[in-house]
Amino acid sequence: MRLSVVIPSFNEARRLPSTLIEIVRFLEGHPRWRPAEILVVDDGSSDGTCAAARGTVLTVGITLRCLVHDHNRGKGAAVRTGFGAARGEAILLCDADMSTPIEELEVLAGTLAGAVSIGSRAIDRSRIERPQPKYRDIMGRVFNLAVRLLAVPGIRDTQCGFKLFPGDLGRSLAAAQRIDGFAFDVELLFLARAAGFTIREVPVRWRHVEESRVQPVVHSADMFADLLRIGWWRLTGRGRGGG
Repeated sequence: MRLSVVIPSFNEARRLPSTLIEIVRFLEGHPRWRPAEILVVDDGSSDGTCAAARGTVLTVGITLRCLVHDHNRGKGAAVRTGFGAARGEAILLCDADMSTPIEELEVLAGTLAGAVSIGSRAIDRSRIERPQPKYRDIMGRVFNLAVRLLAVPGIRDTQCGFKLFPGDLGRSLAAAQRIDGFAFDVELLFLARAAGFTIREVPVRWRHVEESRVQPVVHSADMFADLLRIGWWRLTGRGRGGG
């Protein structure tokens, strides 16, 4: 299996079919990524997300699996489930809203082999096709400043939902990752760096999509609390096998 595409999903029955069609069309036109699998992780949805996903028409060399949580556990937990089940030589994490087009996988893949390649909105903001509201942008910048101080120095955008991992690393991260909420990205990068992997931040096209599952005011406190946990792990050596 060349590629696993992991899509954490919560009540995405409406948006997911078009996203899956885009991914399948891309894979059809890029045979170097096949055979490939798409893993939709249904995080306790109540709207028929898995049924919507299973209606996708697939072609030879592309498979789709739907993994289901019996209740909503959080995006980090969904990513952990998907990475643990992935069989690909590479694992692409992408959001169900496809805010970064699937074609940008070629941009990520052009970076150093064996590294973790992450999409970034911060390096080249001219690639942002539709900006997010100003208040969200400000909150994101403040959060990233804290991320750089406490957890992952030098990374300007940990939260873009488009990341490419070596498959073996992704599977080992699934065994080590603990954060269930939206700060899971920071933990993944913290653990990857602690394991000795280079993280390459790559500018990608991105557009703000309404109906984001992240509610900045509601989720900010949880994200900062999780960030403090990661900062403590960094201080005490958890990322170097400190448990």
